[in-house]
Amino acid sequence: MTLTRAKISWRTIVSRMGLFSLIWWVLTNGAGSSWWIGVPAVLLAVAVSIALVPPAPWVWSELLRFVPFFLLRSLIGGVDVAWRAFHPGVPIAPDLCIYPMRLPPGLPQVFMVNTVSLLPGTLSVGLDQSVLKVHVLDSRKDFLAELEAVEQSVARIFGASLEVSEGRE
Repeated sequence: MTLTRAKISWRTIVSRMGLFSLIWWVLTNGAGSSWWIGVPAVLLAVAVSIALVPPAPWVWSELLRFVPFFLLRSLIGGVDVAWRAFHPGVPIAPDLCIYPMRLPPGLPQVFMVNTVSLLPGTLSVGLDQSVLKVHVLDSRKDFLAELEAVEQSVARIFGASLEVSEGRE
């Protein structure tokens, strides 16, 4: 999918300017004197972000639902990883697994890959042709169900339907 100039709306530009301005303001502790370099930096950041990360439709209510979903899984995973680290036998069974993603290419897949890497016990190793390689801390757990749950949540955020692949219903 290629991005045409018609798909970049003023809403996208203004929202990114607002986001990058807020980041600049936080980084400079609100110093008004920093805006002489902040304005060009924000404008450059907006231009680069539009070139590198084309606008994608977001379902904001699903993004808000994703936050507690992610935080709960992070907490549970973090407790699990801590228990394994302090357990005398260190019960781990690391493995590298292959997960064929059904998300459309682009930002939805990148969002999923980064989310998987932020969850304790998993690390995204690579993405090639919609196939995600994930290092898992314990291959005896049902990590595929977790990956599917993350993928479904990400699909809802982007308003995408998951393609049916072989071996899945």
